[in-house]
Amino acid sequence: MKILRYLTRDVLTHMVAVSFVLLVIIFSGRFVKYLAEAAVGDLSADILLPVMLYRLPGFLELIIPLGLFIGILMSYGRLYVESEMVILNACGVSPTQLAGYTLVPALFTALLVAGLSLYISPLGAARSEALLQDPGSSQGLQSLAAGRFQTRRSNNTVSYAETISGEGLMHSVFLSQRSRDDDGRLRMVVTVADEGEIRFDSATGARYLELRNGYRYDGFPGRLDYRVVRFDRFGELIPEPEGGIRTADPVDGRPTMQLLLSDSAEDRAALQWRVSLPVMVPIVAVIALCLSRTDHRRGRYVKMAPAFLLYLAYLVLLSNARSDLEKGGGVPGGLWWVHLIFLLVALVMLYGPSLWSRFRYNRYLRARA
Repeated sequence: MKILRYLTRDVLTHMVAVSFVLLVIIFSGRFVKYLAEAAVGDLSADILLPVMLYRLPGFLELIIPLGLFIGILMSYGRLYVESEMVILNACGVSPTQLAGYTLVPALFTALLVAGLSLYISPLGAARSEALLQDPGSSQGLQSLAAGRFQTRRSNNTVSYAETISGEGLMHSVFLSQRSRDDDGRLRMVVTVADEGEIRFDSATGARYLELRNGYRYDGFPGRLDYRVVRFDRFGELIPEPEGGIRTADPVDGRPTMQLLLSDSAEDRAALQWRVSLPVMVPIVAVIALCLSRTDHRRGRYVKMAPAFLLYLAYLVLLSNARSDLEKGGGVPGGLWWVHLIFLLVALVMLYGPSLWSRFRYNRYLRARA
């Protein structure tokens, strides 16, 4: 038990430290990117931090398995470099026992990741989506302040609404959009309408600006050939920045039970992805255990590069399998074939050296006989 407590404490300490560093790096990068959206009027700065906090579990469910993987590499690598692993082997700790000790923190981590991926992350994604659907969550074209002209620099749009009701219905709406044609000439599109509001498509996650009872003027400044169109109802897709805060997949916010009862290929793929995250934790833990074998001359970082490549290959194959499953294709069994392949890799890495040594020894004995 003392060995188990010692190894578990060391692995979890490294895992927490690595996960914290990765979280700070990823969270900071996303925050700066989303802050840029707020700066150009795509997002209200007031909801930026709450949305990021709601999406924090989605970051953690991917960061924690990687943190455990790197933590085992660093922890056991130190034990090999400082010859502590040699002492454990001399005390009778076999590779199978060491794998059993390693699976204790791995199973604890898998339960944590399961709670995040199956329950907490979907709830956070749904809350985040609810905030972003609120008409007050954005500025410029997406949401107008009553009685004020607002400029959205990302697409050169000036907007105005005389009054806005509590339900988000805008009255006496004015929009002016500037762009350049292929010849570099300035083009103006001016739209005026009696009413307008933001519509949200829950199926696709897209947002539309819907205007009612108005006119649209399209032409080039200084010329008299403006095209005038009268409309009773006019809708325009609100473009979202690629990789922006509003481009999250709507399926991420659906409860796991809803995915379980759904027959949609997209929902089945999302369900298997959520289950795959905790399943991969003990597998990568055994792989990290095997890749941590080193000595004091080579150092504990010598196998970091191949370890990262192997972990990256695992995630890429899972992601590609999910994409194929969403399209209705892929290998029968969904994502499970990826786990089976890497489970076999882990077992070969764990028992392969001892089986090979035993085979060579038996062959040597037969040769002498």
